[in-house]
Amino acid sequence: MAAKPVKVGSIEIGAGAPLAVIAGPCVIESRESALRHAAALKEAADRVGVPYIFKSSYDKANRSSLGSFRGPGLAKGLEILAEVKQKTGVPVLTDVHEKEQVGPAKEVIDILQIPAFLCRQTDFVVAVARSGRVVNVKKGQFLAPWDIRNVIEKILSTGNDQLLVTERGVSFGYNNLVSDMRALVVMRELGYPVVFDATHSLQLPGGLGKASGGERKYIAPLARASVAVGVDALFMEVHEDPDRALSDGPNSLPLNEFEELLRVIKQLDGILKGNSAR
Repeated sequence: MAAKPVKVGSIEIGAGAPLAVIAGPCVIESRESALRHAAALKEAADRVGVPYIFKSSYDKANRSSLGSFRGPGLAKGLEILAEVKQKTGVPVLTDVHEKEQVGPAKEVIDILQIPAFLCRQTDFVVAVARSGRVVNVKKGQFLAPWDIRNVIEKILSTGNDQLLVTERGVSFGYNNLVSDMRALVVMRELGYPVVFDATHSLQLPGGLGKASGGERKYIAPLARASVAVGVDALFMEVHEDPDRALSDGPNSLPLNEFEELLRVIKQLDGILKGNSAR
């Protein structure tokens, strides 16, 4: 159990609170797409009764190819995410990639995410933590689960203890990742809420040559497994038409499968917590 829950708006994550879900398209494809996805995902989460946070990136700075779609950029992206918050009433998460982005982003975003590739960049990690926002740090594919302790200590050094740690698979040979469910237990023992990224964990990095591949069919099984282990939140990339998504389509959950998966994981979470979800 986490020592105390992390508060994101009215949502509590950790310390026995009901499982929360962080979901949305990998990247903001357009204003209309972001608003459409956010509304549909919120409606599904509300029907099931699962606390919901919208996620999407204004810039994917770590694409495989120079020609890959990156998103609308910082200014336009934050404008769209602010509109998502205003119109849906849900908290939002997005990743930042440079220290200079933290200031503008913290004015809009509820959870600032440290990308896996940047989790060891000390000055950057400290800058994100100093924002005062909730920080979600993704454990790098190159780190053992116990090594995330060093990243946590960097964040805590700023006085910010509102943080989530996310497992997103570990490198397993070339163009492949594997999810070790033991890592979720190890990370929970560090005292902060743990999130399982059920979609990036199934990425095949660079597997398509100029883009990453993915194994979408395993999203639901791994999501169920992580909830059974006892994670505090589930992170998923969800798209209305993954085969046409502009980023990470191969490892995105189809929108029309989202609600049913929520029903299953809510039931598993309730069983694990003795049906004590508040």
